[in-house]
Amino acid sequence: MQVPSHFEYERATGVEEVLALLAKYGPEARVVAGGHSLLPMMKLRLATPDALIDINDVSELSYIRVEGDELLIGALVRHAELLASPVVAEHFPIFRDAERVIADPIVRNRGTIGGSLCQADPSEDLSAAFAAVRATVVIRNADGSRTLPVREFHTGPYETEVGDGELLTEVRVPIRPGGSSAYEKVDRRAGDWPLAAAGAALWLDGGTVADVGIGLTAVGAKHFVAAEAEEYLRGRPADEDSFAEAGRIAAEHCDPVADQRGPADYKRHLAGELTTRVLRRAAERART
Repeated sequence: MQVPSHFEYERATGVEEVLALLAKYGPEARVVAGGHSLLPMMKLRLATPDALIDINDVSELSYIRVEGDELLIGALVRHAELLASPVVAEHFPIFRDAERVIADPIVRNRGTIGGSLCQADPSEDLSAAFAAVRATVVIRNADGSRTLPVREFHTGPYETEVGDGELLTEVRVPIRPGGSSAYEKVDRRAGDWPLAAAGAALWLDGGTVADVGIGLTAVGAKHFVAAEAEEYLRGRPADEDSFAEAGRIAAEHCDPVADQRGPADYKRHLAGELTTRVLRRAAERART
């Protein structure tokens, strides 16, 4: 039987209490909400935290709302809540696309947005989606808060900019007129980690691409972004030829690895094909 090593357990009810507990237990403390990634790692003793700080009762981090020209998403929002939100669907269909193919209803009912981002799995779906729409994240610590682009949030596999004594509290997504978004992935079975996945946010000026964001996951794209494909598309016609070339560029610059999910060449092919598809779909949505 797999059993975690000994750890302390605390249940917090507010952000300030979470920060105080993180300071109390030090760098080996871990925050837990859904726990779908952390708890299995603890059972295998791949993770051995000294303390778990349960934040499920920190209701101040559970909200979806629009303020000014931004969509604000609390870190404790569940995947199922993001999927069901009419506000999210209205402004960013990319998140509904992504959430429909993330795991299963059990995971979506408990797993949180903040937990997914902080896990920083190289195959994580929402990291690519948030990268495509150029979200920013808010990180709290004892001295206040700081913000940074989500494209700078992940520093490597399973590593983020959240430091000791800090807590991811919010994701902010800029709302801009004239655009839309989409997400697609290929997996071995429903709800599995992707072999490859792509997300795109596209803003049009007539028949021209005014701006674009392209996120990739599971294919070794730096910071989950296809930056070279974005640079190519800006100012070009929003047509099939441009989208196909952007897909080719995205595939050329990603760095997939062969594993049990598939060979590297196949993943690279998927990266290009999926990039073309999400650009096409985002453009169709932006025109309607």
